[in-house]
Amino acid sequence: MSRLEARNLVIDVPGRRDGRALNLDLEPGQVWGVLGPNGAGKTTLLHTLAGLRAPRAGSVRLDGGALASLPRRRVARALGLVFQERQDGFPATVRETALIGRHPWLSPWQMEGGEDLQLAEAALERLDVDHLAERLVSTLSGGERQRLAIATVLTQAPAIWLADEPTNHLDLHHQTAVMALLAGEAQAGRAVMLCLHDLNLAARWCDHLLLLYPDGEACWGSRDAMLVPAALERLYGQRLATAMVGGAPVFVSVR
Repeated sequence: MSRLEARNLVIDVPGRRDGRALNLDLEPGQVWGVLGPNGAGKTTLLHTLAGLRAPRAGSVRLDGGALASLPRRRVARALGLVFQERQDGFPATVRETALIGRHPWLSPWQMEGGEDLQLAEAALERLDVDHLAERLVSTLSGGERQRLAIATVLTQAPAIWLADEPTNHLDLHHQTAVMALLAGEAQAGRAVMLCLHDLNLAARWCDHLLLLYPDGEACWGSRDAMLVPAALERLYGQRLATAMVGGAPVFVSVR
């Protein structure tokens, strides 16, 4: 399985001075949660780790090789990115969209085969959108689109997941199902990094956390080491109360 490394990485957030350089390893079996307020750079970080944005300083390495120098097909086979927002480039059905996940594994002009279709169908079923397979994506609700986006990356079968707000637009049942799916990917030996706004989802499902502060400061480590009320209150500028529910901490904002 693949490993992603950030070495002295400073993400390029326009209008902000250099922040703390990040040195962290995203390893097989781990689920990293990235927490921070709006504008802290969570999406920018994920796009930088995926090679879609250049860092201000430092580097990203995939399996020991500089990400920027690797062929994009090689990167696309290893890294799967769930975007926070998506635009419909052209009319396509749900099934056709899921099959896009197989493109890194096909040679130019090669059509999807039976195995590719089976992977797509299985992914749609796991995300509870298989009954929408013939529908145009443009007719879907926000939650259905989100589940389709995750199903597309599941069809891609990457070794490393980078997911930006994967529970966006989802009801409670589907939030839990998606987080369980991503945790299962980690248990199967894949590496997962999630940008999240829901502190309680991070506390329940992640084993490592990265806290990004608006001024560019950051801290990271194991979940238990990071779930410190004082650090979280400074992160969000919000007083918090905490309690243990089912063996896990739950955080609630205090007026």
